[in-house]
Amino acid sequence: MSSTLLLVLLLLLPLPVQGAPVTVRFTEGMVRGFLILKDEAGNRIASGDFLQLPKDGGIKTRIVLNFKDGSLHDETVIFSQQHHFLLKSYRLIQKGKSFDEDLDVSLERSPGTYRVRVKGKDGREKVLQGELELPSDVYNGMVPTVMKNLVKGSSETIHMVAFTPTPRVIELEMSPSGENKILIGDVEKTANHYVLKPKLGLLRLPAALLGKSPPDHHIWTVMDEVPAFVKFVGPLATGGPIWRIELTSPSWPK
Repeated sequence: MSSTLLLVLLLLLPLPVQGAPVTVRFTEGMVRGFLILKDEAGNRIASGDFLQLPKDGGIKTRIVLNFKDGSLHDETVIFSQQHHFLLKSYRLIQKGKSFDEDLDVSLERSPGTYRVRVKGKDGREKVLQGELELPSDVYNGMVPTVMKNLVKGSSETIHMVAFTPTPRVIELEMSPSGENKILIGDVEKTANHYVLKPKLGLLRLPAALLGKSPPDHHIWTVMDEVPAFVKFVGPLATGGPIWRIELTSPSWPK
């Protein structure tokens, strides 16, 4: 089956538009954290920041990862948290040698529009823009936040927008998968492991035939008392390698 046929199926299949937003159990505020990105072999390939602050009655979060090879991953989300989490806008910029193509995408819930600019290694650029109906539980860039607000041990299914580069709304199933012991210095803590499964529905068969079925993603969160993100494992781009994001601490130069 050709990639052209897969694209046709992507364009013709109906979008899932129903969704139940996740209830706010812990409100978000001003936060700054330091991040490190590693490849499957455990080598550090990027470092950066998690930035979060109140903005216009909502919350703005931004993850910036600066790669050793000069590549950039820059993801910004603005959301509200009145009783339920609701994504208002989303922006993702990926560029450089670490990515198969340069990508600049944006989503706006109101008025329900998207814009995608993709540039291949051959220098050819493609721009897509139009309207897209977003379910109330679309949570691009918000999975760690949503995860912290789940009841410990519970499952949840939310929606994400996948860029192929045509934007498609898909389901993401979040299921608990046991606990792991971690160390904070010499203190032992327990992190809850969740498996994130993209649900392609009728797209699963042609995607599998093309070897393009997305892998599971994994996230670890401390769920006791004050929830906290610990680690993410999965690709940052469609068809990309498996990387992991972890928290890190500043070090002092010698």
